Amino acid sequence: MIPNDEVAAVEQLQTKYAELKKEISKVIVGQEEVVDQLLLSILCRSHSLLVGVPGLAKTLLVNTVAQTLGLSFNRIQFTPDLMPSDIVGSEILDENRKFKFIKGPIFANILLADEINRTPPKTQSALLEAMQERSATSGGHSYKMPDPFFVLATQNPIEQEGTYPLPEAQLDRFMFNIQVDYPSFEEEVRIVKGTTGTDSSSLNTILSGEDILLFQNLIRKIPVTDTVFRYAVKVVSLSRPNNVDAPDWVKKYISWGAGPRASQFLVLGAKAIAAVTGKFSPDSEEIRKVAIPILRHRIVRTYQAEAEGISVEELIDRLLKENA
Repeated sequence: MIPNDEVAAVEQLQTKYAELKKEISKVIVGQEEVVDQLLLSILCRSHSLLVGVPGLAKTLLVNTVAQTLGLSFNRIQFTPDLMPSDIVGSEILDENRKFKFIKGPIFANILLADEINRTPPKTQSALLEAMQERSATSGGHSYKMPDPFFVLATQNPIEQEGTYPLPEAQLDRFMFNIQVDYPSFEEEVRIVKGTTGTDSSSLNTILSGEDILLFQNLIRKIPVTDTVFRYAVKVVSLSRPNNVDAPDWVKKYISWGAGPRASQFLVLGAKAIAAVTGKFSPDSEEIRKVAIPILRHRIVRTYQAEAEGISVEELIDRLLKENA
């Protein structure tokens, strides 16, 4: 039995989540799946990577979410000359001739890392340390990030010159790889109408930082059956070509499969979806709903799969169908 106070908390989360989406829709037209995945990663205390061509309101979306959550927000435009101290901060000598640490823009509840693949690995590593450890190191001292803390990074998929693509091991730190696509014709008409006049929408704060921490804790408490745990692990383990149980097509089309972190995120994501839809325990359907954005940046295709034009999403879809 689920305690009554937790039942009430799940119902409150469902209500607040609906209010949050309604408030965000004042500014962001369409992009339902993108908004859902972004909010789910926040509720799971995780980070997300938004991938899309310029002009699709990725920055506006993150800014809008920060406003509706009442959280501090900083944006860093990543460039090839950006140094770790530019984002973490540095020590200066104050008027009393003592070293004083001046915090950089990374110390915010929500950090937008714009075009993360445009900065060298040294600076990327400083950001990724903060993501994983929730702290930053400078001058031999460790400084804690504010809580809650989320990194929402963007990446432009069409320009590769002068970029430093994130290695697969670093991509693994992001819960979701969120693909931001072009709006539909009617959605684009609404966007143009709403952004070429003088009207501007004022946003209300729906959740506070304390609310988010409570809901994150609530999602962790949601019970999961052994069947769902085993299903999540089975889907992930069968994506690995060195697994003796993996089907022949996996060995043919996948060179590297997903690691244990993918299994953890599948279960967490399923818990979050269950909670925001009013369910008190997830099942395999919720695992399938979050599988593509969680696995698409953790599976590496073989040359043959690329040559035959088989996408990562198609491979994930086949994995799910064969293990439904």
